[in-house]
Amino acid sequence: MAKNIVIIGGSHAGVSTAQRLLKSASTPTAIKVTLITPNSHMYWNLASPRGLIPGNYEKDELFLEIKSGFKQYSSDRFELVLGTAVGLDEASQTVTVRCAEKEKSVAYDMLVLASGSRTLDSSPFKNIGTTEETRSALKDLQARVEAAKSITVAGAGVTGVEVAGELGSAFGKEKKIILLAPGPRVLEDMLEVNSDIATKELQRLGVEVQLRSRVKESVIGSNGQYEIILSSGTTVTTDLYIPTFGLAPNSSYVPAKFLTSQGFVKVDEFLQVTGAKNIWAIGDVSDLEQSQWIKAEYQSAHLAKNLIKILQNQAPQAYKKATTPIMGLSVGKDISTGHYGNWRIPTFVARYLRKTLFLEKLTGIVTGTAF
Repeated sequence: MAKNIVIIGGSHAGVSTAQRLLKSASTPTAIKVTLITPNSHMYWNLASPRGLIPGNYEKDELFLEIKSGFKQYSSDRFELVLGTAVGLDEASQTVTVRCAEKEKSVAYDMLVLASGSRTLDSSPFKNIGTTEETRSALKDLQARVEAAKSITVAGAGVTGVEVAGELGSAFGKEKKIILLAPGPRVLEDMLEVNSDIATKELQRLGVEVQLRSRVKESVIGSNGQYEIILSSGTTVTTDLYIPTFGLAPNSSYVPAKFLTSQGFVKVDEFLQVTGAKNIWAIGDVSDLEQSQWIKAEYQSAHLAKNLIKILQNQAPQAYKKATTPIMGLSVGKDISTGHYGNWRIPTFVARYLRKTLFLEKLTGIVTGTAF
């Protein structure tokens, strides 16, 4: 009888792992992969900062249907369950899924938690829930961007700088755009030279960069404008406020004993959930590494190989975290910057690598041709 490998999560980590397992022809035991996800389409959120600009990606390029990508597999090899995981029972090896108006139980032999994370304010820089909900949120944000005369972006990490850069590229000459950085420079987790390049380009694009400006709270006034109160006591008034800081793991269905105090799933060096049998976790929901596309890619590739080894009655290999940090970002459409360890990636190289925001990878991941 086929082993049922259940994967929770229809974003990069989950979809990639599903395709990697199904494309492996070396399993002595037949496997079936069941993918549980509320979103019918995989969302390429890496390009979401550019996607919030009205007129970009008008052909719905940021979304690709998952079902169509797995059409080459028969129903005894792959099943897509559209719904949200709401419970996990380790003893009975079942996952409870809320599908539309009812709940169903899905049994597993092996379980992979790849349910990702969400933004604290439910902005469409991550999946929000169903594909329709994410699409709607993105369109709503586009409309508000177009209508606003002043826009303030808070948080000067990669997402915040990319959002401010895209806004500056599109509207720097006609709208007032402010980027609030809580520290002494933007991109504090990157090299100082990366911060300098990004700051200069943002300013060239017409973005006002305010350093040491940490948001304490924000309220909407009677006139519909946002009042952003900074820790310094200063107030910034703006038509549209876009916070880009703070992620929360999608782990509410996981028993508390498997979670950190912040809600991330605890895993060991084999990506197996600490204290659990036949359960693994990868990507943003795991406590192993920072939220980053490349980290999820490494973990997915490693786990797929390990699960095959286990099915072959071989010992799994420990996952080795990358010790050299790598990061890149786009600042508008003309400039990109990044670093590998302490080496700054030349601007022209970063720009070449990031000119499409890797959108061309979406089809290969969903259809499996990338593996």
